[in-house]
Amino acid sequence: MAPFDVSGLSTLGSALVFGGIGFGFGAALELAGFGDTRKLAAQFYLRELTVLKVMFTAIVVAAVLVAGAVSFGLLDMSRVWVNPTFVWSELAGGLVMGVGFVLGGFCPGTSLVAAATFKVDGMLFVLGGLVGVWLFGETVGAFEPFWLSGDLGRLTIQDWLGVSTGAVVLGVVALALLAFWGAEWLERRFGGGTAPAPAIGRGRRLRLTAAAALAVAGMVLAVRGEPTAEQRWAWAPHPVHQLLAGRGAFVSPAEVVALRKDTALSVQVLDLREEHAWNLFHVGGARRVDATALSESPELRSLLEAPASTITFLVDDGEARSTAAWRWLASRGAKNVYVVEGGITRWLDLYPAPACVAEKGAGEGAGWRFAYATGEALPSSWPELERSRSFRLPCATASLEDEGEHRWPEHPFTKKVKLQVRSVVKGGCG
Repeated sequence: MAPFDVSGLSTLGSALVFGGIGFGFGAALELAGFGDTRKLAAQFYLRELTVLKVMFTAIVVAAVLVAGAVSFGLLDMSRVWVNPTFVWSELAGGLVMGVGFVLGGFCPGTSLVAAATFKVDGMLFVLGGLVGVWLFGETVGAFEPFWLSGDLGRLTIQDWLGVSTGAVVLGVVALALLAFWGAEWLERRFGGGTAPAPAIGRGRRLRLTAAAALAVAGMVLAVRGEPTAEQRWAWAPHPVHQLLAGRGAFVSPAEVVALRKDTALSVQVLDLREEHAWNLFHVGGARRVDATALSESPELRSLLEAPASTITFLVDDGEARSTAAWRWLASRGAKNVYVVEGGITRWLDLYPAPACVAEKGAGEGAGWRFAYATGEALPSSWPELERSRSFRLPCATASLEDEGEHRWPEHPFTKKVKLQVRSVVKGGCG
């Protein structure tokens, strides 16, 4: 599944791949006439809107292809880098770039195209851009709070509007077709003798066919929607399926406790149980999360973007709810996520609560019944700690040595946690 990991390429291989992409992009801009300041600046005077039509064509075609690849399981968007949004600095930067575009006749990308064809104005613009980058790097510390203001993180249109990706793509297609029609009307209205000649004959038929194809594709994606959880799981790589089938994703509570002692790691426990069960007892420092919330953007994004040293454990009363959540997260590309084997029941089997607080139910696999809510106040919630002032000791037990102190036996376990580095693919346009 795309995007493809190219981190293993040699220096020469990287140069060939990314150099080829760069040359292809530059050639496309040059063929569109983007190396000519007169064509670029004409858009601001509404005389010739080639820039709008070419760039909007690229945007809408890319949107349809990317959304289609996601819908049919060919692309995992969770591994594609989306620049974080900083509202106020981006508004200021857009204004500065727009003014510079009008005055200089280039944007950074088109100036490189012009410089590559030995246009003096393009070379001077590139030089000015490099000086500006240097000045920014030297002075950004003075206004860094503003530079990072309005941080919204990774924000997409569908997240912002709360609609499906297919609906957004259909809207972009409709907006593009309207923009193309409006651009040609403006060219006829303000272009005078410099306006491009209207398409006729075969050229007009090609345009109408392309527009119809985009409209149909947008409607198909809007109706089809995004893949379901079952579809994503079916498309997951074979090793991920093997990890679940071979129970490699299920970790003993004893290993969780051992990892919580490792200060080089960040271990988080997500408890998927209902609130009343959470209040009765939960693992110390755990965070209660509704299982359905893991499919929503903020919670899912926090797991997908977690540092490589973060290990996440899912826990519920048994394993059913955690397993379903693990399947969803694994199919979305989440790394270093595991299920606590046997859930809270198994945890308390190894680190039992005092008899006056809870008792084990009868029968194999039976859970624990609590007399009252303890939260994370029992030593059972913090097996990695021998002593804590926060321990609540409701009754005397044989293992209790003194107030606030408790020691557990060392339970054997098979080590299953293996840290994985999650790769992302970054991209952008200058």
